[in-house]
Amino acid sequence: MTASTIDVVLDDLQNGYHIYQRTDGFKFGIDAVLLADFAKAKARRAMDLCTGTGIVPILLAAKTDIEHIDAVEIQHDMAELAKRSVGYNGLEKRISVLEGDLKDAPETFGRGVYDMVTVNPPYMKAGGGIVNAADMKTLSRHETACTLSDVVRVSAELLRPHGKLFMVHRPSRLADVFWEMRRYGIEPKLMRTVQPRSDREMNLVLICGIKGARPELKVLPPLAVYNADGSYTKEIDEIYGR
Repeated sequence: MTASTIDVVLDDLQNGYHIYQRTDGFKFGIDAVLLADFAKAKARRAMDLCTGTGIVPILLAAKTDIEHIDAVEIQHDMAELAKRSVGYNGLEKRISVLEGDLKDAPETFGRGVYDMVTVNPPYMKAGGGIVNAADMKTLSRHETACTLSDVVRVSAELLRPHGKLFMVHRPSRLADVFWEMRRYGIEPKLMRTVQPRSDREMNLVLICGIKGARPELKVLPPLAVYNADGSYTKEIDEIYGR
């Protein structure tokens, strides 16, 4: 089944761009939106791993002056939708989408050539429950096609010296993230926690690591998504461009 035959919807990102998504598949969430905002770094060439339907590259194209963004997605339908969205938005000169395994990216694109890498990886370890490895949501959420170690190792290979890795993950995996980063020569330098409300526990963490940097971690103030009345906070509205 191809992206032209599956049931899709064209969503307005309210920034001049649109994105195609499956109506019955895994859609992007606020974690991808926050990652793209967190990764607004100066860069000439960027890579987005686990790109899904291409939401992070499209948001980066809207928010930054990055010259070119390569994106890799292993799932055929999602990669096809990402390509379709890139074409619809006229971003072919700024974004290239490759269907493939991220573990092959250094061989395909080159080592030490990217100023930054972004990734919204699967959060859950494989074996954490009964899963179907061929299911789209399983591949997006569970480490069946790639592990956290794969993601960080590949990022380290792709990045030039002092290049930046931007990642969003779950707080429960924070120790694993830091350990893998240091294992492959990426020093955690900046972190921001995200919580549903200011009185709730954090449920996401945004992390920036720099390849070959000196140890020193800066922790930004936490980001609350909702006010007490259920409306979005002012900062979230600004991130969404409302």
